[in-house]
Amino acid sequence: MKILVCIKQVPDMESKFKIDVAGTWYAKTDLAWRMNEYDEYAVEQAVQLKEQVKDADLTVLCIGSDQVKETMKKALAMGCDRGAHITDDNAAGKEPFEIAGIIAEYAKGKSFDLIFTGMQSQDRGSAQVGVLVAEMLGLPSVSTVVHFAYDGGSVVAKRELEGGIKACVKVQAPVVITCQLGMNTPRYPTLPNIMKAKKKELLSIPVQDLLKIDARQGTVKMYFPEKKGGGLVLEGDMAEMADKLIKILKDKTAVLA
Repeated sequence: MKILVCIKQVPDMESKFKIDVAGTWYAKTDLAWRMNEYDEYAVEQAVQLKEQVKDADLTVLCIGSDQVKETMKKALAMGCDRGAHITDDNAAGKEPFEIAGIIAEYAKGKSFDLIFTGMQSQDRGSAQVGVLVAEMLGLPSVSTVVHFAYDGGSVVAKRELEGGIKACVKVQAPVVITCQLGMNTPRYPTLPNIMKAKKKELLSIPVQDLLKIDARQGTVKMYFPEKKGGGLVLEGDMAEMADKLIKILKDKTAVLA
């Protein structure tokens, strides 16, 4: 079995973000970097599948500058066999259609049985890349998966829908799976596996070799939302607060009218 898992390096979401000079993305200075949280679940599921079927080959793919190699090493330490680093210093400037096209071009002809991605990235949040990869490769896809089971070429997946409802889907491999938060419990790489990861193959491929399509959208401007006035805190007896609230709502309604 051949498995591909796609990951992305993103800033820690607790970072203090600034808009870059071009005004179309965040500035990369003074940020701490990590593996996209959704992708951690994808890596863990891919490794679990590899352990289940025994005879499996697992590749982790990441697009970005040399900086992303550190994040790829974590995936290798978690259990991936090799890394495919698509070198691109302007990965942040590429929209989801281009990113999916790069992944699909890499995967084309390699006969992957399963392709795992995170449901979305924490920084862009488009939730488009995984399903676009499936479309470009002519494969079925199952998105927002919270439970995964594999048995002799068949995948049974539970996907999260609106309102807490889940749908159970059965599909034959090859298939693309996009992973939702809570799908499993990602493992912490052990020190021996971290040391082993340093010796695993990490192949670099120029993005120019794989980018065969043009962008279909672009970011015109990025900005922080305008700050609004503070909220009003009501204190006192419950009945008094209820009367105050009713008066406030009536006054607001009168102004809008």
